[in-house]
Amino acid sequence: MRHDSVLKTVVVATLLCIICSIFVSYAAVSLKPLQEKNKILETKRNILVSAGLMEEGKSIEELFKKIKVKMVDISTGRFLEGADVTNFDAKKALKDPSTSMRIPEVKDIAKIKKRTLHSLVYLVEKDNQLETIILPIYGKGLWSTLYAFIAIKKDGNTVQGLSFYEHAETPGLGGEVDNPNWKKLWKGKKIYDENWKFAITLPKIKVDPTKPESIHQIDSLSGATLTARGVENLIHYWMGEDGFGPFLTWIRSQGGEA
Repeated sequence: MRHDSVLKTVVVATLLCIICSIFVSYAAVSLKPLQEKNKILETKRNILVSAGLMEEGKSIEELFKKIKVKMVDISTGRFLEGADVTNFDAKKALKDPSTSMRIPEVKDIAKIKKRTLHSLVYLVEKDNQLETIILPIYGKGLWSTLYAFIAIKKDGNTVQGLSFYEHAETPGLGGEVDNPNWKKLWKGKKIYDENWKFAITLPKIKVDPTKPESIHQIDSLSGATLTARGVENLIHYWMGEDGFGPFLTWIRSQGGEA
């Protein structure tokens, strides 16, 4: 009787596990389209936030109609006409040797090891004239890879906004890259100096707005020196010649037309 009782317990437990796993699997499969849709909406929301285009009471899809999505060859800085911008997945492209490249260690200041050959870029236009360029950027912080969108005005130099949307930095320290007050500090800052050399820095001391160099400076993250250095490095990489530098140079040469 005792053995029968144990056997029945094992059978019941096994059946319960099988039934639960079936329900979990069904839920995962059936909810996947919704999860993918929400992921796309969240990406669009972060793009809009970076450019300061979010408006209360309006849907993300409605607001996103203001944005034109294009594909750019990162090395040449030119658009790839006819490219499939709807189904492009940067993380999948990064895993494919035919659509990505390894970055030489001496140039890999963002500590990302590889980058895609092509990238989506997002353009805000008004009366057929370019207003804002929104670029996807990423790089290593202290504990994680930080992913962000940076919005730049049509001069290819002035920051319109910055929005980090994925990271695993320490809450209250490096995690302050999410702090709206800190992100506001980026608006109006100049990425390059008068000779078009990278100039953005996050100094350890508080930025003095009365000094001319403050146009290139953002207050660092208190108690998060390594995360702040990671932010500075990833901006430097993606705004440089191995990142979107050629694209921004070409945009400037077009005089506000894209």
